[in-house]
Amino acid sequence: MQAPFNTIDVQGIRLEVQRLEGPADRAPLVFLHEGLGSVSLWTQRGLNWPLDVCRAAGRSGLVYSRQGYGHSDPVPDVRGEPRMQNGQRTGRLQPDYMHREALEVLPALLEAVGMQRPVLIGHSDGATIALLYASALPVSGCVAMAPHVLVEDVAIAAITQARTAFESGGLRERLARYHADVDSAFWQWNDVWLSEAFRAFDIRPECACISAPLLLIQGLDDEYGTLRQLDEIAAAVPHARQLRLADCGHSPQRDQPELPLEAITAFLADID
Repeated sequence: MQAPFNTIDVQGIRLEVQRLEGPADRAPLVFLHEGLGSVSLWTQRGLNWPLDVCRAAGRSGLVYSRQGYGHSDPVPDVRGEPRMQNGQRTGRLQPDYMHREALEVLPALLEAVGMQRPVLIGHSDGATIALLYASALPVSGCVAMAPHVLVEDVAIAAITQARTAFESGGLRERLARYHADVDSAFWQWNDVWLSEAFRAFDIRPECACISAPLLLIQGLDDEYGTLRQLDEIAAAVPHARQLRLADCGHSPQRDQPELPLEAITAFLADID
């Protein structure tokens, strides 16, 4: 069922993709990684969580690395001034980077691979991208794990600590296992999150437009966000289901892999 890693050209950028084969008569699953994630980071600790979800749900899947992550093309001059060069973005990410990923890159990727109305399963930044896509474009369902709909002080503190760990604490070496250009991966995420302009990021109005089935998952010990994130989404999307996990930090698929797997499988049972 698991296919080798491959790349696909999307808007002139090579993106690393992995197809997970499964029945073609049900909506496919598309996995959207976290701010420092990649195709291979989904599979750490001896797990292949996307593959397990596809098998349990009896569906095909797609996993991909965003530009600058995994083995996708890096971001040129990742800490430089934002600009367009030869039709491609260059330099630091801007506060609307998740909007651009959701509304420009992801639709182009899905068109390139021939997927329509997928179920999006996102973690952290990927969860936010999934919510933004679901607010504007047709999906069969959406699963948001540890999403960010607004910026909290706890997130800024954790991301500041990550910068210190990357510069002097061994995080750079650990991340290098998962990214061909580890500096591109880290700095594009860290710089934009710690920018003053990003403090105004708030997608609660967009969430109110989500009509598709929605499942929210978050650990009670999430170091990057409080349960206010889920509360705010639930206020905007009253039909959303929730799973709040004890003894779980920012990564439910790693800290408590079986419980999100069970919840997602049950959620998908009602979706064609």
